[in-house]
Amino acid sequence: MLSRTAVAQLDLLNPKQKNRVKSSLEQLEDDPFRRRSGADIKRPLTHGELPLYRLRIGDHRAIYFVIEHEVRATEIIHRSRGYKWLE
Repeated sequence: MLSRTAVAQLDLLNPKQKNRVKSSLEQLEDDPFRRRSGADIKRPLTHGELPLYRLRIGDHRAIYFVIEHEVRATEIIHRSRGYKWLE
């Protein structure tokens, strides 16, 4: 579910933030596209051939894509980092 980069970025968070991000990512397994309380989901960009989605988790953002019904998080970033790195 998490790329090596996402795992490394998750490890940099404090325990409370880490648990919040993990919990939010686990909820994506049920429906990775539906917005709901605590899951503000948007499709920010298409990077390559895969559409990427953004999950807002407080001050952090999880960037993910879905392939064959599996959610794969590629990045977990602070909101201040923005999305220019995707371009």
